[in-house]
Amino acid sequence: MNRILILAPILVAACSSPKSSDPEVAAWQTQAENVEIIRDNYGVPHIYGKTDADAVFGLLYAQCEDDFPRVERNFAWAIGRLAEAEGESALYSDLRARLFMTQEEAVENYESSPEWLKKLCDSWAAGINYYLYTNPEVRPKVIKKFEPWMTMYFTEGSIGGDIERVSVRKIKEFYEGGGPVALATADPDFMEEPRGSNGFAIAGDLTASGNAMLLINPHTSFYFRGEVHMVSEEGLNAYGAVTWGQFFVYQGFNENTGWMHTSTYTDVIDEFVEDVSEENGKLVYTYGDEKRPVEKKDVFLKYKEGNITKKTRFTIYRTHHGPITQKIGDKWVSTALMWEPVKALEQSYTRTKKKNHAEFREMMNIRTNSSNNTVFADSEGNIAYYHGNFIPKRDVRFDYTKPVDGSNPATDWQGLHPVDEAITVFNPANGWIQNCNSTPFTSAAQYSPKKEDYPNYMSRIPENFRGVHAIDLLLRAKDLTLDGLIEMAYDPYLPAFEEVVPGLIRAYDNSGKEASLAEAIDVLRNWDMKTGKESVGMSLAHFYGMALYRNAEIPGGLRGMDRFNYFGTGLPEATRLEVFTKAVTELEEKFGSWNTPWGDICRFQRLDGSIDLQFDDNKPSIPVGLTTGRWGALAAYGMRTNQKTNKIYGTRGNSFVAAVEFGERLKAKTLLAGGQSNDPNSSHFYDQAQRYADANFKVVAFYREDVEKRAEETYRPGERN
Repeated sequence: MNRILILAPILVAACSSPKSSDPEVAAWQTQAENVEIIRDNYGVPHIYGKTDADAVFGLLYAQCEDDFPRVERNFAWAIGRLAEAEGESALYSDLRARLFMTQEEAVENYESSPEWLKKLCDSWAAGINYYLYTNPEVRPKVIKKFEPWMTMYFTEGSIGGDIERVSVRKIKEFYEGGGPVALATADPDFMEEPRGSNGFAIAGDLTASGNAMLLINPHTSFYFRGEVHMVSEEGLNAYGAVTWGQFFVYQGFNENTGWMHTSTYTDVIDEFVEDVSEENGKLVYTYGDEKRPVEKKDVFLKYKEGNITKKTRFTIYRTHHGPITQKIGDKWVSTALMWEPVKALEQSYTRTKKKNHAEFREMMNIRTNSSNNTVFADSEGNIAYYHGNFIPKRDVRFDYTKPVDGSNPATDWQGLHPVDEAITVFNPANGWIQNCNSTPFTSAAQYSPKKEDYPNYMSRIPENFRGVHAIDLLLRAKDLTLDGLIEMAYDPYLPAFEEVVPGLIRAYDNSGKEASLAEAIDVLRNWDMKTGKESVGMSLAHFYGMALYRNAEIPGGLRGMDRFNYFGTGLPEATRLEVFTKAVTELEEKFGSWNTPWGDICRFQRLDGSIDLQFDDNKPSIPVGLTTGRWGALAAYGMRTNQKTNKIYGTRGNSFVAAVEFGERLKAKTLLAGGQSNDPNSSHFYDQAQRYADANFKVVAFYREDVEKRAEETYRPGERN
């Protein structure tokens, strides 16, 4: 929809059509009267509702205005109907969704929800459906009407959550019996921008104001989340990022608490090898001395083929461990993961209304936040860290990094670890906490938790270059302001090259000093190991680093930092020079010269609103001085690997970023990749692009008086022109 810009705040008069004779539509119209949406000068929707349910109604209406295609796709994926839009290649992604919960089970979960949660689910569906009713030109690809039970499939912050880690390829091999094929949900290329996020919590002893601060820095796909503000007369006042289709702020803050999620590497998924046999014409599996029946259920899936829709049936199987997802030899394997949608939605929503750390910790006892760590700060000055939340208890005699014997009852999960047994940090004396998808055992310097105090399945993740970078900066932190916190989050230094670049220079100096490489080597010799738009050293280092990954052999067992450092310390010197020559040649072939500033290579471009981002070297773009988190860049900026362009166009990394200061009056600054709207005709499609490239954050309008001062549009759902 085109946006009509209004310079002064205007509440659109109640000019919508009379109440419909259709009871459902009339109910939507009535609820819309309880909702007010104020779009600020960056298009951010501030939704005010009489009740939480009204705020949810307005939130989903506003999300659909901004990006209905992504709202629909997220739920088509989640509920197992993506193949109806994208064809047979998505069929086994859909089957994966149904393996863990069928539609009938989703309805049962919805019906068993507490009344307050059912009202939110009802309003979620009503807000989307009312948008479609008032915007008949919008034609959904798959979901013509949204139902409240659909929310049960999307209970955490990131669409997919743990289920995305279950292999679609293996599901296809089991349920079809065929070999692997190209699938819509393919395993990511190892060269693609690493997934992850950064969270910093800073105590008042290290800030200029004496107030606690929080850095919210998720690294996600661009345009994966919008920026929103939800307010109700029932105590809701949450601001932050919402994944398209959610009805709760996933990463954000209210006036008193803030929460940042980083991907956890706590073991929350296990596989069980089942001993399945047939008795009296029925499938059973061995469990101790028992023979238990294998649960069978037929699932019908549709998929698009050309201009027609076809239908197919699968018989799915489950044991008490979970659905059968693959076969090892002739043995069936089930997968266990967190699947308590009602409790998970309760936790995700109630988190946004907590007033202090004591309330927040009590909420964490719900223990359904399975895919995340949490970095926390509040207005009372507390900072905290929770490494994981859903952590099954296991018998440490067994190696759960591999499938375990499902017939042995001793391998079963033995309940969940309470929060008090999990890896946590609370108000460490050093005054800061960090997690950059790195080990929790360096999260608070010398006050970090000790690895030997916890079962090894709670965290196997090693340190990474982002974590090293963060620690180095935080050890020197003092008198921080919001702008100082942002500057820290965008520090350009790249610790990954501390061994690799000197190692290359040593190799050159010890060689015959190939003349054609001399000038490029001298650039790296004088490089400060910082990224920037004008840096040629950054260009050389990046292409050399990527060429090492592609071309250099690595001894078995080396991972992460050790793997990359080996390139500078253990790789034969002749190989280093050979690989560097390839990197220089690649730069020359793509850009005409190796002597090319990074900003001429690394670009920001947004051409249209398509979900499958397209890029074109011949069309306008903006230079960006950021780089991939692989090198230890805190402000990550990377690309997918199937781009056909010469220039690098960011597709994931810094997307929504917030710096928050708590106190008597909350202060916050945010930045969003590109802009709030997915409509190329909107003024907010691209209005944050240059800000993004320059790390020029906007001030958040959190309080009503500030929102009204910056209002561009004020309207109720259904009244916007």
